[in-house]
Amino acid sequence: MDDNCSQIPECGISRFLMLLDGPWATLIVRELMPGRLRFTDLMRALPGISAHTLTSRLRRFETYGLVTRTAYPEIPPRVVYELTEVGLELRAVLEAMNAWALQVPEPVLAAAMGEDGPPQRLALNFARSASAAEG
Repeated sequence: MDDNCSQIPECGISRFLMLLDGPWATLIVRELMPGRLRFTDLMRALPGISAHTLTSRLRRFETYGLVTRTAYPEIPPRVVYELTEVGLELRAVLEAMNAWALQVPEPVLAAAMGEDGPPQRLALNFARSASAAEG
C-alpha cells in the first residue's frame, strides 16, 4: 500500500482541513463558485491577499483536483481558474458555514474579533473594502 494513502485521515473534517487549510482557502473557493475568474479578478475580490499566497493556493487546489487552470494562447496571455466538479461540491459546505456564522451571537463574534491573528485581520480587511465600495 502507498505510504501516503495509509496516512489519509479517517475523519471527514480532518480531510476537509487537509485540502482547504488556511484563512484564504474557503474564500478563494467562494469567489470561484459563480464561475471562472482571471487571477486579477480574484485579487480584486480578496482584499489583503498577496499575489504569492493566491498563486500558491491556486496551484495547490489545481494539484488536488479542486480547480482547473486554463491558459489561452493570446497576447497578452489570458489565464482563467474554475472549480472542478469536486470543487463545486463544496457549495453546500460553504452555504452551511455561512448560515451558521450568520447566527453566531454578537458577543461570541466580538470576543473573536478581540484576538489579533490572521482570521481577525482578514475580517477587518473585508470590512474596510466593503465600506470603501459603499462610500
